[in-house]
Amino acid sequence: MSSDLRSLAGVDRLIHEPSRSIILAILAAVESADFLYLQRETGLTKGNLSVHLSKLEEAGYVNIEKTYRGKVPLTLCRLTAEGRKAFEAYRKQLKRFVENTPER
Repeated sequence: MSSDLRSLAGVDRLIHEPSRSIILAILAAVESADFLYLQRETGLTKGNLSVHLSKLEEAGYVNIEKTYRGKVPLTLCRLTAEGRKAFEAYRKQLKRFVENTPER
């Protein structure tokens, strides 16, 4: 087995969880996203999304800002520079893995 294939074992496990990788992929494509948009796009429940965002925030990958739009609470999420770097590294590892996996 090549070292590129073994390198998949070294991926960031926090990002590798499917729901969190989807959240980061969405946030990588926009300047910021509100909680309801992320919930709609990911299909996660409020509770699940909240837990995943908290884990990403604890890791320093996501910045969460709680504010108001008029009188309505608004939670805005942004990818941090560290989060963008980690997600890009994760994408490169997966791409290398896929490219070096033999087809049958």
